[in-house]
Parts: sequence; structure tokens; C-alpha cells
Amino acid sequence: MRIALNAHLLSSQTGYRTAGIHGYIDGLLAHLTAACDPDWALTAFVGGANTCAYDGITMRRAPFDTDSPIRRIAWEQAIQPFSLMRGGFDLYHALAFASPLILPQPSVVTVYDLSFIHYPARLSAARRLYLRAFTPLSVRRAKRVIAISHSTARDLAATLNIPAGKIDIAAPGYDPARLYPAVPDEIAAFRRAKNLPDRFWLFIGTLEPRKNLVTLIEAYARLKHRPPLIIGGGKGWDYEPIFQAVERYGLGDLVQFVGFIPMDELRLWYNCADCFVYPSVFEGFGLPVLEAMVCGTPVIISDASSLPEVAGDAGLTVPPHDVSAWEAALIRARDDDAWRASARERGLAQAGRYTWIATARETAASYRRALL
Repeated sequence: MRIALNAHLLSSQTGYRTAGIHGYIDGLLAHLTAACDPDWALTAFVGGANTCAYDGITMRRAPFDTDSPIRRIAWEQAIQPFSLMRGGFDLYHALAFASPLILPQPSVVTVYDLSFIHYPARLSAARRLYLRAFTPLSVRRAKRVIAISHSTARDLAATLNIPAGKIDIAAPGYDPARLYPAVPDEIAAFRRAKNLPDRFWLFIGTLEPRKNLVTLIEAYARLKHRPPLIIGGGKGWDYEPIFQAVERYGLGDLVQFVGFIPMDELRLWYNCADCFVYPSVFEGFGLPVLEAMVCGTPVIISDASSLPEVAGDAGLTVPPHDVSAWEAALIRARDDDAWRASARERGLAQAGRYTWIATARETAASYRRALL
């Protein structure tokens, strides 16, 4: 069987705008061959400037760079169908939302979330219009749809009327070579290098309304005694209210914005934090929560969307907009040594459920169902 994979959102560049979907595609492709039948031939279509390579996968590069959304859309809809017709493929996998209108093969489509419907302002106009037009068509026509969480699967069923029996779950994993608990000497050295306090709370994510940071800051402002709150992540959209809340409560000396955190530092930021806080109201999965647990950091999360699913019984869950509940959760994180120790151990156990080989196996199983 020959399988074509549209991997044009796989980026050879690093940055917070490409980390999410790029990371998922990269982790999946690195393990997909091992999960597939020996007689399957995999071909990944990527942009002309992409230099990624994976064992057992043929990389077919476009004749031009497709990092630009307009160029990528033009390739997907105008050029890709001809490559698929000539390639003799038996199955097509759209690794990010949309398949071409002209598609001779049965298809599988991966959907990460429906933020382009629920939070459309976070995307450029071209990307938003493309996803809103092509994703519903693509998933309805597909033989199988892959969601990265049960929460996203429920959203697909409720919002786009996709039958639940047509949806498979392939949650992301993590790279144990990059994320793991640090030894005390390593933590101490990183604290000195970054001039970090002995205790601090950490948030990592794009600065945008759905991350619900204003609620977190309001709860944090109520505490009389509080460790510093460090917020890592690039600026998304409508982030001004976050900075205004810090100024309004006079927290400029305690709330620190450190910007985008590169991958080679990410593990140590998590390891140094006393607790990871994630008040988001909408996620397709919530990868930072998994990353924090992998590093042995206790997590406090909102009880919204996919986050309780990711954290299981390891996380302290809080209604996303209940400031008093967030205040109580922060007090517990500050004062309850036994909870922090227990949350660390439960988090490590919960994180062990998520591996890239499991993601690849679920994806391969979806291929088999698509061809029944």
C-alpha cells in the first residue's frame, strides 16, 4: 500500500508559531514507519526548503518554498492533486485540517482543534477563511478523522456534525531525550545562569485571550505572600490586557515576562519551577501541561476543554474563570508540601501514558480502518 502524507506544516525552522503542529508531525513521522505494515510505502510531501528526513519515508519536496500560507494553499489545491494522480497512491493523509478539492484517493484528516471557528481572531484572514471553508468539507469527505484528544473529538462531533464512530484519537507524545527530570546540580546551575529565585510559578504559552492569564493574575494579586510568577511565550493577539492587569495590580516586580523559550532551555525552566499553572479555556490538547509533568513539575490547570484529560488525577483542576478558586489553588501550591510531592509523582506516572510510538500506532490503525 502506498500512502501520501501532506506534511507541508512541518518546518525546519524553530519558533513558537511552528512548535505545535510542527512538533506533532515531526514526532509522528519519526515513529510512523515502525508502526506500519512492512509492505506499506510512505511518501511525505513538504516545502521546497524543507530539509527534514525520516527513516523509511520518502520526502517529496515542492518546487518552491511553502512557508507562506498563500503559497502552501496554492500548492495544496492546485499542484498537489496532480502529484497524487501520478503517484499511484492508495491513501492520502492530510496532516493538518484540509485536503485538496480534487482528490482521487480515500483520505484521513488530522484535526488539532477548532480554534479557527471558536477563536478566529488568532489567525490571519487568509488562513482563517481557508480552514473554515475546507476543514468541514475535508473531514466530512474523509474515511477517517484523527483528533489529538477526546475533547477535540467531541468538538468535531458537536460543531461539524462528524459521526463519533468515524473519529480516531491519536494524542501527541513527548521526546524523552529532550524532556525529563533534572538532577539538583543541573537545576542549581540553571538558576544561577538565569538569576532565578528559589521558588517561582511558571506559565508557558502564547499570550492571547484564550490562555486566560488575566484571571490568573487577578488571583495572584489577592495573595499576601507569593513567589514570583514567570510567564514565558511569544505575543499572540489581544495580549495588551495581560500587561494592563499586571500594571493595574502593581505586580511589575513579581510578574516577569521572559518571551519565547527555546527548546533547549524548556526542560530546565519546567524543572526549576515550583509549580506550572495553565488557566487556558480552550486547547486541542495542552502540550505544556504534559511537558511540565514529564519534568516532575506539579500542575494546576483549568477544568476546561482537553486539560483534565491530559493531566488525569495528577493535576489540581480549577474552574477557568473562578478567581477565588484560583486563589485557593495557588495558596495550596504555595503551602502544601505534601500535595506538591504527590502531584509530582502522579504527574510523572500520567505523562508516561503519552508516547510518540503510541501516536504512530493509532495513526496506522486509522489507515487500516480507512481502507476497510
